[in-house]
Amino acid sequence: MSSMILYTPAGRLAKAAPLKLAAKRLTQLGFEASIDADALARHQRFGGDDATRLAAIHRVAAAAPSIALATRGGYGMTRLLDQIDWALLARSIEQGTRWVGMSDLTSLQLGLLAHVKGAPVTWAGPLACEDFGRSEADGGVDDVTQDCFTEAMSGLLEAVGFRTEAGFDGLSTGGRLWGGNLCVLNSLLGTAHFPRIKGGILFLEDVNEHPYRVERNLLQLQQAGVLDAQKAIVLGDFSGWRKSPLDHGYTMKSAVAALRAVTRTPILTGLPFGHVATKVCLPVGAKVELVVQGRDVLIGW
Repeated sequence: MSSMILYTPAGRLAKAAPLKLAAKRLTQLGFEASIDADALARHQRFGGDDATRLAAIHRVAAAAPSIALATRGGYGMTRLLDQIDWALLARSIEQGTRWVGMSDLTSLQLGLLAHVKGAPVTWAGPLACEDFGRSEADGGVDDVTQDCFTEAMSGLLEAVGFRTEAGFDGLSTGGRLWGGNLCVLNSLLGTAHFPRIKGGILFLEDVNEHPYRVERNLLQLQQAGVLDAQKAIVLGDFSGWRKSPLDHGYTMKSAVAALRAVTRTPILTGLPFGHVATKVCLPVGAKVELVVQGRDVLIGW
């Protein structure tokens, strides 16, 4: 049985019930799920003050469970980056710990790539409360997300597939997989916590960001030389935004088209990952191969 610790490194949990439900469901899936002592701590909008959350991360790393699953994202990891013991986290990964999460956890995952030689692999994937603590009335646990997570955590997951737009048939490339939440990733640009990866496969997602803001963030990456340095960019879900009366037909497709016009790197859409119920698991830091046949994309490792 795989040991698992649910911990809160960023935003606070509004209620205890989703956390308890997540622990119960994960236990039923065969994981030995336990809840960190400070998982329900609260300070302003955070899951405890900075010292409490930092201690939780280090406590989990020292325990080196099979899986370290964040309860939720939100905001708060950026405050901790200068104080994280990256070597301690790297040792936990060497001992077999799979650090899993998304959204604000992007900074932790990219920080490891920036600070630790050998590109330690973490997993972009579900969050305990938002994916396994969702009540049945609100949709319960998504089957695809659950199955993909259990396969990834058992070591059986070797690839993910999805459908993209026409025009990329025959594309075959490979590189180190990295990325995550677009705004979080951009916030690291120019800091010591931003990994300098060339020839990689960059995946991105975000929520509640209007397409013009997505375009602006992507242009910043382009103008900083990041996009042209990659083998491919793969876009996940960008939902939750509201149309503006100023748009006049401007959409996410418009934003993507604008980026395709200024970078030589292929930009694929359709990756089932982001702030949505159905999401795959992705090995951040692993070397992967990306192949397109027709409109079918396969990312394997």
